[in-house]
Amino acid sequence: MTATEETIAYYDGNAKKFIANTANIEFSALQKTFADMLPEGGRILDLGCGSGRDSLAFLKAGLSVDAVDGSAEMVKAASELTGLRVEHATFADFEPRGAYDGIWACSSLLHVPAAELPDIVAKYAAALKPGGRFYLSFKIGDHDGMRNGRWFTDMTEQSFRRLVDSVEGLTIDRIGITSDVRPGRSDEKWLNAWCVRI
Repeated sequence: MTATEETIAYYDGNAKKFIANTANIEFSALQKTFADMLPEGGRILDLGCGSGRDSLAFLKAGLSVDAVDGSAEMVKAASELTGLRVEHATFADFEPRGAYDGIWACSSLLHVPAAELPDIVAKYAAALKPGGRFYLSFKIGDHDGMRNGRWFTDMTEQSFRRLVDSVEGLTIDRIGITSDVRPGRSDEKWLNAWCVRI
């Protein structure tokens, strides 16, 4: 099994537990920051949508949402939650139907091995309109490999800046560091990056 297949198998096998642990997490500040950057009624892609929690929030904010996930169980859950026809595809296989005003990749592209990230980020950056916004988040660190049944590529601010520098037409607007909002995980830090298609 490839790293991607193992990671998807983890989510398919642990979907109920994962959704229970993440569905009600307070994420509204980050969601609002993203939505406020976009035109009214803007079109976005929720890339690696998981349970559909964020897609639902963006629908309620008046945005037009496309959603995709590699896990069949997550696609099912997100479709039920949002009423959207959520696409079932990996990041590599999904073909974005641009142009998007924004792409939301919350805790999702961290499952792409570091060697594959530049091509994946470039592929989705190209699906943004000029001025379009790309939100990405990664656990902070330098790990790149399997951990707890899933592949994780952690990032530091420096390694993330190198990643974006390698992607033509994408620039960083700002980077913020937040603590994990799940109970008992506040010592885990996250890199939140806001990029712009130029």
